[in-house]
Amino acid sequence: MTEGYHDRLLGELLAQAFGELDAATLALLREQLTWVEVAGGQALMQQGEPGDSMYLSVSGRLRAYVSQDGEAPRMVREMGRGQVIGEMSLYTDAPRSATVVAIRDSVLVRLDKAQFMRLIERQPGVGVALTRQIVHRLQTEHAPAPFAAPVVQALLPITPGVDAPALARGLAQELSRFGRVRVLDAAAVQAAVGEAADESERYRQVSLWLDEVESGHDFVLLVADDTPTAWTQRCCRHADEVLLLADAAAPVAVHASERQCLVERPPRTEAAEILVLLHPADTPAPRGTAAWLARRPVADHFHVRPTLARDLARLARLQARRAVGLVLAGGGARGFSHLGLLRALQEAGVEVDCVGGTSMGSVMAALAAADQPLGRVMDVARAAFKVNPTGDFNLLPLISLIRGRRLRVALDRALGSLVGADAGIEDLWKPFYCVATNYSQASEALLTHGRLERALRASTAIPGALPPVIVDGDLLCDGGSFNNFPVDVMRARRGVGLVIGADLSLHKVRKVDFDEVPSPWALLRDRWRPRAQRRYRLPALSAYLLNVTILYSSSRRRAARAACDVYFNPPLERVGLLAWQRFDAIVEQGHAHALGVLAQPDVRALLNP
Repeated sequence: MTEGYHDRLLGELLAQAFGELDAATLALLREQLTWVEVAGGQALMQQGEPGDSMYLSVSGRLRAYVSQDGEAPRMVREMGRGQVIGEMSLYTDAPRSATVVAIRDSVLVRLDKAQFMRLIERQPGVGVALTRQIVHRLQTEHAPAPFAAPVVQALLPITPGVDAPALARGLAQELSRFGRVRVLDAAAVQAAVGEAADESERYRQVSLWLDEVESGHDFVLLVADDTPTAWTQRCCRHADEVLLLADAAAPVAVHASERQCLVERPPRTEAAEILVLLHPADTPAPRGTAAWLARRPVADHFHVRPTLARDLARLARLQARRAVGLVLAGGGARGFSHLGLLRALQEAGVEVDCVGGTSMGSVMAALAAADQPLGRVMDVARAAFKVNPTGDFNLLPLISLIRGRRLRVALDRALGSLVGADAGIEDLWKPFYCVATNYSQASEALLTHGRLERALRASTAIPGALPPVIVDGDLLCDGGSFNNFPVDVMRARRGVGLVIGADLSLHKVRKVDFDEVPSPWALLRDRWRPRAQRRYRLPALSAYLLNVTILYSSSRRRAARAACDVYFNPPLERVGLLAWQRFDAIVEQGHAHALGVLAQPDVRALLNP
């Protein structure tokens, strides 16, 4: 049993789970706890079985699976150090709601229900403290990401020539901003443990030593060898996540270490694999990422220029679950205000790590994900939208009022200048997603792979106004119908810890003071009057159609706003959805609003801890 060095962690983890307890209460609580070791691949609990205890994870990593209506189990959460599991069973007799499996060797402490009841009889403060934690978690369900920060990360080279030790040193330096970091390779283990006559005894000694190192650090980086050695095997089996390090210019192939150490792992011990493609600092934009992803079942991928400190800092934030995600809502020409927000964030020194959006927000998000100098991005966007992108009306409007060629040219021009017209979503420097509506299946479509230009056209294809886009045999149109402000998607992304949202909804409710919609001739005469003298305050047909398409999204706005850590909503009531000619003025309005929000003390404290 490994209680000795894990015990040093327990006080800190109990304070995190139960809140601050006095010394007597803490000592009493510790007396009721039982140490539990779970081997990789072993189930801690099964869905549907009686719940009679809670657990606190001390080391290792576990994964929760839920099965409904006979379907295959789906993963709903990963849990690491310090997380409480099954606490509701202390209060209810409900069966376990999920199956929890250790994906590597894990150590926990268990508090049985009978012991808990005896404990709160003697010290009610323990029950109050745990109840407070449960209530707080239920009130902030949107806040935690479904992926706990990995403590042990294996760095596995999968192409020749990768300098894994140098990358580990750079990553460790950036991770040290968030906690204690230790870098280990085969030589460090050899020096600490030495040799043993019996191979199984040495394996046990190395395991105990690695557990002790883990208990004293927030992050442990295991640098694997270039080949599938015993140490490389150990790194892959002991890690919470495996970073696959590849030279992006190398031939796409599955490395021997991947085949022997990952593909042939025991069942249910599959730690998440993250592909890290390495590029020279002067690379304009990544290319060919889809081919790398097609060869391996990775959970995510990142592009890194190792000689650029900001790329390593972004990777560190992602791996520490401290990344900043930016969500940009759709809103036609009002979306230019997002560029003003980007400028204000840059001026405030706020680094954005992941971006996503819908409709015009998706276009602006893609430009941000290109990771080019902001001045150049502004110039490219201004030039691309110099011509009204919705001005090419269809003479035969059989599927849409607008032909959509101008918008396609604008997107081709912008993307061609920044990332290349043939770029895929996977080829952007920063993680990116956009949302469209799948008309064929009546569902929301999350686009994270495939042609970037096609995805943006799909996300912006306003039903009836612009032609739908065909993707994999389905008709896709503007994502605003389902999710115009996709904050929930960003909240669920691996690595994101703080979400900034820019909403373009208008708050003003305009009542009409007449009982019937007037005739077309009466409306036409009214439109000829000066604006101040008009009687009929009705939206133009184009604005009416555009706004109707996002009514369902608007009903979700309150939840989306609550899920933002920092929320922007620039006052653009006087800006029409089709005011394409007002590029610079709209950008400035977004910038001015963003400066005001960023000046608030609580926002400054959140973004610059």
